[in-house]
Amino acid sequence: MGLPYEGQVAVVTGGSSGVGLACVRLLLEQGAKVAFCARGEGRLNDVAAVLARDFGADRILWRAFSVLDASEVNAFAAEVQTRFGRCDLLVNNAGQGRVSTFETTTDEDWRAEYDLKLFSQINPTRAFLPMLKAAKGAIVAVNSLLAYQPEPHMVCTASARAGVQNLLKSLSIEFAPDVRVNSVLLGLIGSGQWTRRFAAREDQSISREDWYANLARNKGIPLGRLGDAAEAAAAIVFLGSRAASYITGAQLDVSGGLSRHI
Repeated sequence: MGLPYEGQVAVVTGGSSGVGLACVRLLLEQGAKVAFCARGEGRLNDVAAVLARDFGADRILWRAFSVLDASEVNAFAAEVQTRFGRCDLLVNNAGQGRVSTFETTTDEDWRAEYDLKLFSQINPTRAFLPMLKAAKGAIVAVNSLLAYQPEPHMVCTASARAGVQNLLKSLSIEFAPDVRVNSVLLGLIGSGQWTRRFAAREDQSISREDWYANLARNKGIPLGRLGDAAEAAAAIVFLGSRAASYITGAQLDVSGGLSRHI
């Protein structure tokens, strides 16, 4: 039996760290060629060097730019077409959350957050849609549990995330039967912003393990811990695979049981 993604091409935005990087690595392990992008050129080049060593430079393509720049995204799609000739999976891995209440969120914050959350989905989807249709491929959006279960200290991000989820449901209908569109709703994943918050903890004597355990307890996560980026990637890669060929318009909760909605 061959690898699940053998002969396929995947594109991952925000692919230089955290969940995005975990997706890139897992897709390569499962046989795909992978094109990925992120804003920070230095880190992106470092990551690419390791992946080229582990999987071969001929199987990866990487570029540094913001997915909010439609012209850059379009150029990236054209390069993927030239280099690999197809795109079977697009993983739209949106940016981090904004901590703010309604009273502390400015008009500029609202506009910036909606611009980031929506157009980080819209621009790559527009650019890669022709290739995805030709391949009968899939889009998997990385979204947050906040879309259904908002928290008052993240009012701006939660609102934008809900808008993204509505957009994805609409696209799943519009693009069917040619392209499947699904999402994962992430809870607390131990990467990115939580790593930074741990570094800035008040009690510098507490260990990472204990700090994360306390966080999981305080948040009421039934599994008693934060998730790992690799666990989120496994869900994303499943939804993008042929094993999920009859799943579209769905959202997969990856939150350790934190979800309270039905």
